[in-house]
Amino acid sequence: MKNYRYFIITMIIVMTMINYVDRGAISYAQEDIIKEFGFDNIAWGAILGYFGYGYMLGSLFGGITADKKGPKFVWLVAGTLWSLFEIGMAFAGEIGMALFGGSAIAGFGLMRVLFGVSEGPIFSTISKTNANWAAPKERGLLSALGLIGVPLGALITAPIVSGFLTISNWRVLFVLLGLIGLIWIIIWYKVFTDYPEDNKHVSKEELTAIRSTESTVEGEKTVETEHNAHEKWYHFFKSPTLVFNMIGYFGFQYINFLILTWTPKYLQDEYHFEIHSLWYLGMIPWIGACFTAYFGGRLSDWLRYKTGSLRIARSGLAIFGMTLAAICFLIIPTTNNIAWIMFLMMLGNACIFLPNAVYWAVIIDTAPKKTGTYGGMTHFFVNSATIIAPTLTGILVTSYGYSSMFISAVIAAVIGIIAMCFVKPGIKKISINN
Repeated sequence: MKNYRYFIITMIIVMTMINYVDRGAISYAQEDIIKEFGFDNIAWGAILGYFGYGYMLGSLFGGITADKKGPKFVWLVAGTLWSLFEIGMAFAGEIGMALFGGSAIAGFGLMRVLFGVSEGPIFSTISKTNANWAAPKERGLLSALGLIGVPLGALITAPIVSGFLTISNWRVLFVLLGLIGLIWIIIWYKVFTDYPEDNKHVSKEELTAIRSTESTVEGEKTVETEHNAHEKWYHFFKSPTLVFNMIGYFGFQYINFLILTWTPKYLQDEYHFEIHSLWYLGMIPWIGACFTAYFGGRLSDWLRYKTGSLRIARSGLAIFGMTLAAICFLIIPTTNNIAWIMFLMMLGNACIFLPNAVYWAVIIDTAPKKTGTYGGMTHFFVNSATIIAPTLTGILVTSYGYSSMFISAVIAAVIGIIAMCFVKPGIKKISINN
């Protein structure tokens, strides 16, 4: 195959879509689950947030393991486990009542934590895969392609899950989603290798293109040119670029999970839409993001080529996108027009996804040989947002109404904007001897 790396990226896109359908399904099944087990908003917010505790741990150890054992090992283990735990979600309430003194919420909490642990390694492993398989000039694009499955998965979650729930029930849904994940794992086992050098489908010409360093810009590193034999995991915290990039990414992840987990309930509570209407309404916030996630990567690589500046191509693009998003979410509480609200949600979400690939590209630009470890550490701290966003939103909407969740999105965006002002891709400023 002439460009086998693009086939690998396509498989990653499919996997990411499966990943996001799996994690988003519970938000559309919430009405039936809440009705069956009697959860209130605060309890439901906590259940959604339990995922984040496991997700943080999984992202940290998954990234470190990807550096030590290779991304293929992590893909196979994590994918198998998250598919099995997705199936287990169908029986979470019964597990809780059997094992935890009749507490259904404990059962859902346990399964959400385990599901989070198994899904946690995926994005740091995508980054490690891109570091191994992408030429420097394609990092933004391939990072974007690897991540475009996020909005695509969130987009198709609404029609798939809502449509299925009109003809069957939420338990069968979780079982089928888990089985789809297991099928992907079998295919991935046969087609993927840790490095293109080890793959029989990669031609010599393609390998030469992947390993070319002719187009690198100042400060940019590759797996061949970086020298960090004595660099340890804790050196991450000595790099302002990596630390502030992590904080900037937190702002993105907070808004991402806020929209993913609470949009269906927001539409049902505030505008009284039924599940059969959510199949198209739930898609709307993700339509623009499907395009900006891709074109953001292309734009970042174009800016890199035109300006020769990674700071403009990465940090500048992130600041621009998050600023536009903050404006959109700030306007939403001022209107009650559902069409206007859905448009602003779509536009705001599209803007945060414009620099989605940037946060991972910064890590690859700065420390390609430690991408798994540093990506895992970044994702560990960033994924505190997967706990904070759904849990805090449950508290906020109970106390202050749904307008407060959009104000919290604005605050998260501002935090991200400020942080990215201090990000200088390619510059670690680490003293290994200290």
